[in-house]
Amino acid sequence: MQAKFINYQQTQSFSTVVLDYISGKEELKPFFQYSTDFDGFEKALEQRQVIGDRKLLVETIEKQYAGINSFDAVDTNITLLGDEKTFTITTGHQLNIFTGPLYFIYKIVTAINLAIDLKKQFPDYNFVPVYWMATEDHDFEEINHLKLEEKMLTWETRASGATGRLSTKDFTDVLQAYKGFLGISKNGAQLSELIENAYTNHENLADATREMVDGLFGKFGLVCIDADDAGLKKQLAPYILQDIEEQISFRTIQASNEALENIGYKPQVNPREINFFYMTDQFRERIVQEGEVYKVLNSDVSFTKATLEQELLNHPERFSPNVVMRPLYQEIILPNLAYIGGGAEVTYWLQLKANFDFYKVDYPVLILRNSALLIDKRSQHKMQILGISHQNLFCSIETLKKDWIKAHVNTYISVEDEERSIQAVFDQIKLNAYKIDKTLSQSVDAAKTRTLKLLASLDKKMMRAEKRKHVTSLSQIDGLKNKLFPSGVLQERVLNLAPIYVLYGDDFINSLIESFDPLAHKFTILFA
Repeated sequence: MQAKFINYQQTQSFSTVVLDYISGKEELKPFFQYSTDFDGFEKALEQRQVIGDRKLLVETIEKQYAGINSFDAVDTNITLLGDEKTFTITTGHQLNIFTGPLYFIYKIVTAINLAIDLKKQFPDYNFVPVYWMATEDHDFEEINHLKLEEKMLTWETRASGATGRLSTKDFTDVLQAYKGFLGISKNGAQLSELIENAYTNHENLADATREMVDGLFGKFGLVCIDADDAGLKKQLAPYILQDIEEQISFRTIQASNEALENIGYKPQVNPREINFFYMTDQFRERIVQEGEVYKVLNSDVSFTKATLEQELLNHPERFSPNVVMRPLYQEIILPNLAYIGGGAEVTYWLQLKANFDFYKVDYPVLILRNSALLIDKRSQHKMQILGISHQNLFCSIETLKKDWIKAHVNTYISVEDEERSIQAVFDQIKLNAYKIDKTLSQSVDAAKTRTLKLLASLDKKMMRAEKRKHVTSLSQIDGLKNKLFPSGVLQERVLNLAPIYVLYGDDFINSLIESFDPLAHKFTILFA
């Protein structure tokens, strides 16, 4: 596949705060620690203080991989995590069935490529790409479905509590539907076998997802971690207790939110007074304080200060961080150097630095994941016929249609020259009128506005007339945009891996590995 690149600004799909962050805008510098280049990583390597127990981390991950016949590269990387010169490059995501939308794939490839690039730049260190599985997330409705062309596949089951603990015993129907879409071609059969093994060899969604991701990315040394673990949580326990009792994160993140708003940015998330859930196999519910008692919502569970401390000591695994405290947990237990996230994640990570500072936990290098648009050969052919470049693809359908008519229709008469002439005429009239009576200027402006509106209305009528004469070509623009931007959004937010893998197999992921540059801050366009 051939790759071309454009600036993120050209896609018109990323927020101002994300664009300002990757451009290094001065006003945002108080909200992160390191620049997103090799200089930033050099400083991070010099300063990173690892808090977590490396030996425990290795033992925990080895246990989690016990049921998988993984790749040698994965086994090597797990062992390397025990070495003080090894650091992780982490991305995280929910346990979407069958990988969910493409940006799940893009996150992981970005982590893999960044680890490769850093090893070349800093050969004395080791860098392990890590997928942090969001096993404690309880938003089942966000992960239980995906769109395959015009069909929606949904895992219908009764779900409660952490999604990583969900049983896969009633996964058969949705699995068979997915395999049916993959078909019997060589590539389809290969992915079908991988998926079936993952979801039938394991009893819960966390273990199934690990094997699926390992099958796709294990050869690149990607390590998956499930932090829903009592041993790992024990390292977080002191932070949990202090945060619940003193509501530290609530105050620090609120202050950061206000500071961001003062310079014109809208926060992505809002902290709560208590940013932890209480979790069992049956539920995951928020902890709230009522007077001297800590209650678990929608349950009969409650704690005094003394019993809360005892519960944390005996069962740290029952306490689950929310979105604003999960990053702190990650940086405590991993020897992590960088976190890779999408636009929304980059935004809320910027809100968290003050909290990291309070707890004296090093803040990682924050990297925007790579994004991509895959253009198939048929779409490329349509683009050539219509005269649409890969840069112009990101314009609205209406803009593309107007540009096509202006470029291809000889009878179309633009009123742009007339508009400029009218403005010049009225400017001269306004100058003459001002000499007679200053109050006449407003009347001249009003007359100019009415005239330009009439001209704009006439231009729209002429454009509509031309559109009626070229329905076929303009409908091709509709089809092209709807195919490459399903539901009007970036392809990566809707399209699943399945139809691409059926066509291209491993060549697709290999092409991503070859083309993604995590530090270039460019949007990738792949021509299949």
